[in-house]
Amino acid sequence: MQTSKPIPNDFIRQIIAEDLKTKIYQVVTRFPPEPNGYLHIGHAKSICLNFDVAAENGGRCYLRFDDTNPSKENLEYVESIKADLAWLGYTWTELRHSSDYFEQLYGYAIELIKLGKAYVCSLTGEEIKQYRGTLKEPGQNSPYRERSIEENLALFAQMKAGEFADGEYVLRAKIDMNSPNINLRDPIIYRIKHLPHQMTGDKWCVYPMYDFTHCLSDAIEGITHSLCTLEFADHRPLYDWFLDTLATPCHPQQIEFARLSLNYAVMSKRKLQELVESKLVSGWNDPRMPTLTGMRRRGYTPESIRDFCEKIGLTKNNTNIEIGVLENSIRSDLDPKTARVMAVLNPLRVVIENYPTESEQLEAPYHPNDPSMGSRPVTFAKVIYIEQEDFLEEPPKKFFRLAPGREVRLRYAYFITCQSVIKDTNGEIVELRCTYDPATKGGSAPDGRKVKGTIHWVSEAHAITAEIRLYDRLFNQSNPGVSGTDFKTALNPNSIEILPNSKVEASLANAQIDERYQFERQGYFCVDNIDSSAEKLVFNRIVTLRDSWAKIDKANK
Repeated sequence: MQTSKPIPNDFIRQIIAEDLKTKIYQVVTRFPPEPNGYLHIGHAKSICLNFDVAAENGGRCYLRFDDTNPSKENLEYVESIKADLAWLGYTWTELRHSSDYFEQLYGYAIELIKLGKAYVCSLTGEEIKQYRGTLKEPGQNSPYRERSIEENLALFAQMKAGEFADGEYVLRAKIDMNSPNINLRDPIIYRIKHLPHQMTGDKWCVYPMYDFTHCLSDAIEGITHSLCTLEFADHRPLYDWFLDTLATPCHPQQIEFARLSLNYAVMSKRKLQELVESKLVSGWNDPRMPTLTGMRRRGYTPESIRDFCEKIGLTKNNTNIEIGVLENSIRSDLDPKTARVMAVLNPLRVVIENYPTESEQLEAPYHPNDPSMGSRPVTFAKVIYIEQEDFLEEPPKKFFRLAPGREVRLRYAYFITCQSVIKDTNGEIVELRCTYDPATKGGSAPDGRKVKGTIHWVSEAHAITAEIRLYDRLFNQSNPGVSGTDFKTALNPNSIEILPNSKVEASLANAQIDERYQFERQGYFCVDNIDSSAEKLVFNRIVTLRDSWAKIDKANK
């Protein structure tokens, strides 16, 4: 996707630019997710890189599902991934699946056997692990390593025909059991799985492994630059070995970059799935989750995600990114284009005793810096709501909001003064009695007197009841699961607060799904796209106006 922004100048783009100086070809990249879960913010970095690099060079970018493990994959994940890419604003040149190449991959496996570079092994999974050795000790050759080419071809054909049980045999590449790189110690390239595949049905009962499939799929598609994260750096010799050994149409260049690690979050599909299956979150689209579908439901914009990915850039070293950087991207995106409205999250009733019975219409701008957005009417009346936290009976120093005998400014309206406090039988404050100065309409006094506090409000008779969901970090530790602890013990018990009886101004009566607003003095909010309806408005807090965790992080450090 082309943008008007300057093209970043990172090491990957520099490599591609140098390549294009000496070679004439069209840049072809791919985004190759495994359809075994929902995409998260970490995947967005790879999506933006692969699609943007192709677009910047007039090339192509494929969406390819690396669907080689039917035990963990399903069409739900396939559709969610396509929806996430479309939401981010990217259009793939072609949609591909590794399963499209199963016949070719099987042919490449036959070719390896005929070259004496692959063999059928009868060791169990545990035995293969024991024979592999360790980082300090070399591996041992399988006793089946020297099977003849003819025997290997016959056994592999029987594997394909479904004559053996799962795990009874595997096909392994014959490379070097003494290699310091464990990935080259005769890796498994085919295993038996008597499971139907979402794309090929019951046609296959042998499925290729990821390392074998990925490089050959790249070659079949004519990928020029295979961009992947750093954990695949140790796999690159194997990637190159397959392509050098087999007669492939081309040899793509694998380049690794640091994956995205975000503090106060986990970037593992396995861990995210554990949260979902344990019902510790409401699903993959829970607004606290770092999944793209969760962020979309919370109210994040695709522009903010792309801006974040651009800001963090590309490096060759893994780093932990502050979640505040992501939150700043959404604030920066929403600030100039989001309408302001008033909402009282925890209402406190206020009766303005000297105000007339009839209400009046006041005008409030939708945006203080953009007159083109216009204004909306706000109704002022004798009974209003203010935030509970905007009143203290015994205020400390530097508390400039409402208190007994103190005057404050109501946003867009008048100065009011608290005259008395009404409490229930338990001593809880239930109502304030105030007076207003009619000469201060619009928020200023003709005699020039100043007040330090300005608070927001809504009219009791004209406000709409809404459910407000205040979302915070899912974890209360910067690096959940560090030092081998169970990451779930770091879950933040206060990651969601539900306020079922908040009051919002009447202009939100027709608020639509996914619409975003700034609730003045509160933060940015979005109409929930699952639970909100005409009968019940539900707003999710996207982000606060300021980073309230910055001081906590500083103290922890």
